[in-house]
Amino acid sequence: MNARIESLVRPEIRALRAYQVPESAGLIKLDAMENPYTWPEALQSEWLETLRGLELNRYPDPKGLVLQAALREAMAIPDEMGVLLGNGSDELIQMLALTLAQPGAKVLSVDPGFVMYRMIGLFAGMDYVGVPLQSEDFSLDLQAVLAAIERERPALIYLAYPNNPTGNRFDADDMVRIIESASGLVVVDEAYAPFTDASFLGLVGDWNNLVVMRTLSKMGLAGLRLGYLVGPPAWLAEIDKVRLPYNINVLTQVSAAFALRHKAVFDAQARAIRAERSRLLEALDSIPGLHPYPSEANFILTRVPAGRAGAIFAGLKQAGILVKNLDGTHPLLADCLRFTVGTPDENAALVRALGGTPARDGPGLGAGNKSAHFGAL
Repeated sequence: MNARIESLVRPEIRALRAYQVPESAGLIKLDAMENPYTWPEALQSEWLETLRGLELNRYPDPKGLVLQAALREAMAIPDEMGVLLGNGSDELIQMLALTLAQPGAKVLSVDPGFVMYRMIGLFAGMDYVGVPLQSEDFSLDLQAVLAAIERERPALIYLAYPNNPTGNRFDADDMVRIIESASGLVVVDEAYAPFTDASFLGLVGDWNNLVVMRTLSKMGLAGLRLGYLVGPPAWLAEIDKVRLPYNINVLTQVSAAFALRHKAVFDAQARAIRAERSRLLEALDSIPGLHPYPSEANFILTRVPAGRAGAIFAGLKQAGILVKNLDGTHPLLADCLRFTVGTPDENAALVRALGGTPARDGPGLGAGNKSAHFGAL
């Protein structure tokens, strides 16, 4: 290694691998929890008209006030709560870490969970404390979390609701116990809000250490990279101090505000994804050797036969389908793949490649058989 790099770059950064996004051109993309549906043609045309006349030579509104107003109306954000915009949830996670990263400060979450909680905490110089979930169903180990809070006194706690990559939603009463036991700030990450009926958004303000983080990516706007944080104005005023100026570009501001005025279109897409999730879960469950876990997100975590995750992942890719291989990322995710819920045709292709029979191919959902088991692999 270059001696200058070795002497100047922090050792914990040198020890990391950069976050990898696989090439997906030409593949059915079921790896990144995206909404698979595009905008209706008429909506696309109307949106393009809104972009005419934008002054790209000028900086955007630094606070995105028009966009904030659209978010408040579309998402029923309580009037007395503040809103802070981020370039995706990742930037909000970064702002939270930078705000609270005093010497010795710690960030706590559950494992397996969203990897950026740990990585961005490390970038900011915070120690990460991960509390394992229950092995049988990925539920919270409440006593272990409470003990870790008492022992570590974390400045920042993340609870994804529902959780990524497991897809389950934690018990709300357990979440409340954690919020009330924490001396630090608790962030409830509701990235998958379009696919569940439970939320803490209406409860911000009930505790002075609770904020809720969301993104528009999963509802169908992943390309805009827009996240938002909702919480007590006093908290958001401090976090806003580390936000880079003009962090939300003018195209994102105008496009997102337009999309939120047509939220009914995206709500209908979310309902279609939920329906497909149920069908896909049933199909996967009928394939011998697979154990899909119930999900309230737009993906399904599935355990495959021991030692086969890598081969099945590679076989699916050879068949033109890209999924997420989680085997080896955490002990509780051994032999696990994660399947994003796609369109009916995409899901049918996945089931066929895994050796099952989609509903459209015959009676019953996923009526697999031993001879066809992982047939395409």
